Amino acid sequence: MKKLLTCIACIFSLLVRGQHKDYPIHAVPFTQVKLTDHFWSPRIETNRTVTIPASFERCRNTGRIKNFEMAAARSGKFCTTYPFDDTDIYKTIEGASFSLAVHPDKDLEAYLDSLIALIRRAQEPDGYLYTARTIDPLNPHPWSGKERWVSEHDNSHELYNSGHMFEAAYAHFMATGKRNFLDIALKNADLLVSVFGPDKMHVAPGHEIVEMGLVKLYRLTGKQSYLDLAKFFIDERGKRKYNPKGKTPWETGTYWQDDKPVVQSDEAVGHAVRAMYLYSAVADIAALTGDTAYLHAIDRIWDNVVGKKIYVQGGLGAIGDGERFGDNYQLPNLTAYNETCAAIGNVYWNYRMFLLHGESKYMDILEKSLYNGLISGVGLDGKSFFYTNGMQMKNSFSHPDIERERSGWFVCSCCPTNICRLVPSIPGYMYGQKDNDIYVNLFISSSTSFTLNQNKQIQLVQENNYPWDGDLKIIVNPKSATNFRLLVRIPGWAQNEAIPSDLYHFEEPRNTSVQIKVNGEALAFTMQNGYAILSRTWKKNDQVEIRLPMDVRKIAANPNVKDDIGKIALQRGPLIYCAEWPDNNGKTSNIILPDDAQFNSAYEPDELKGIVILKSEAYAVDISNDERTVNTRKQPFVAIPYYAWAHRGKGEMNVWFPTRVKDIDLITSLP
Repeated sequence: MKKLLTCIACIFSLLVRGQHKDYPIHAVPFTQVKLTDHFWSPRIETNRTVTIPASFERCRNTGRIKNFEMAAARSGKFCTTYPFDDTDIYKTIEGASFSLAVHPDKDLEAYLDSLIALIRRAQEPDGYLYTARTIDPLNPHPWSGKERWVSEHDNSHELYNSGHMFEAAYAHFMATGKRNFLDIALKNADLLVSVFGPDKMHVAPGHEIVEMGLVKLYRLTGKQSYLDLAKFFIDERGKRKYNPKGKTPWETGTYWQDDKPVVQSDEAVGHAVRAMYLYSAVADIAALTGDTAYLHAIDRIWDNVVGKKIYVQGGLGAIGDGERFGDNYQLPNLTAYNETCAAIGNVYWNYRMFLLHGESKYMDILEKSLYNGLISGVGLDGKSFFYTNGMQMKNSFSHPDIERERSGWFVCSCCPTNICRLVPSIPGYMYGQKDNDIYVNLFISSSTSFTLNQNKQIQLVQENNYPWDGDLKIIVNPKSATNFRLLVRIPGWAQNEAIPSDLYHFEEPRNTSVQIKVNGEALAFTMQNGYAILSRTWKKNDQVEIRLPMDVRKIAANPNVKDDIGKIALQRGPLIYCAEWPDNNGKTSNIILPDDAQFNSAYEPDELKGIVILKSEAYAVDISNDERTVNTRKQPFVAIPYYAWAHRGKGEMNVWFPTRVKDIDLITSLP
């Protein structure tokens, strides 16, 4: 298997190099990084042994696999709720393929082959693959339209299904070298090329991702028509007529990011997951075509998201009605939506932005999302999930869109299956390479290797206890003495920057400095684009030591974020913290954290599979038994990492805390 993967990687590398343009920085595949850490390794193993098997089981129990069986038989009645339910199988196959790439499993591989054989039988002779229509073409799913693709812009999700299938087929081929799924995908892609284009059918896909999938197939095959079609789908946006004065995002077209051409956009709008997939594809096209209009557009949109529309824990999509972005600075806490899929899309997009620009700020956002608003979406057991990721829970308030506890599955189960495919690929976001520059982006104990110019071989080993400890070690092992630059990301949070904008800031800037030593000697280093530049002739077993400050920081929001005025949030290292009811006398909505609160941190190995907790003293607002008087009292305060909340039953939770009493809501009873 290892030799096969190496061979496939070489072929892929040659194809990419044969393309005239691409990302200036090359990603380092997750298959080249072997983890040895205690934070991510157990999660990836749980994903392999629990999440992926549970997902396949639930796909079968809920009828998703049966839909393919009926489509293969051309008989029956579509038996699940949504026409995009096919993608849950594709995404789980993608995650399973990623797992196979580093953990061979003959039984799993054989099971995938059986599913792929079923998918092949469900595919129509011309390549069309969409069970919601194929089962009974005369009576398709109500969202599908009477004919192929006539409702694609609205609800059919035909191209969305294709996009996830392309991504899964790509992953399966790269993991196994087998063409069985890839051939299905290429047949479908060739059909799309024959149907859509400048002189053919025009549509702006209703739910983006086909663009990302087509780019993957282009990278694998070098077939220009796939790249051209991806670009065509993006360029079709903004051509449909809407009511610019409409009162809803559906009336204006913003829900689908279709209100204006992408190259004229400067704000993130509409359904947050669709937006993340679109902006990821725009980055791909910008890299592969050199289209500067695309590049400038996503730069503007990124500035808008990070400056006005992202939650402090990296969540995106504030509004439940349409799972969408709100207006600038519209970031409510009680009704925060923050779909898990949007956090996953945020990782895809920001890594591409890093590959385009080589700036650490994109990895700062990726890290924020990854360690907070993304893994909060999967329980520590690996088989319970959040679709939404709330920012505040109150016993006296319950919003129907916001979950208070995790579920094993959802009627719309895009988030659990997206977790399946994202988690095993996490090592692939750790590094980047540009000629003789090696970028170290994420701090996870691991080993990997690089080939520099003139075929110089370099091994890097990371040793750390991140995210709990800021002491990092990187061991550099060249085969022979080699001169190259090691670019180590110094996180914004270690440089007094809560986020790379003025949306959030640390309340008390500190004169903390990052220390770097090489072989025990302090090193004077220069900073470039957020990276410490370590340039030298490296020798075997050279050791780089980096100390990042891990003190607790108080975060304040831009005053335009109305819900957070007079409040603070807490951060330690890359982790955002929250207070949860079991640790704080059963409530958190009555807590006041004074300006002078001091915090102690302690690692608790038996709490929530091992976490660092924060302890302090706070004030609690109490209401008398007769509900006539209000007073405050001091009490112990405990905070846990945001990702770990909701494992101990339903109750209150807060991320933001007032620092003083300014107002009280009085509820009166009529006689």
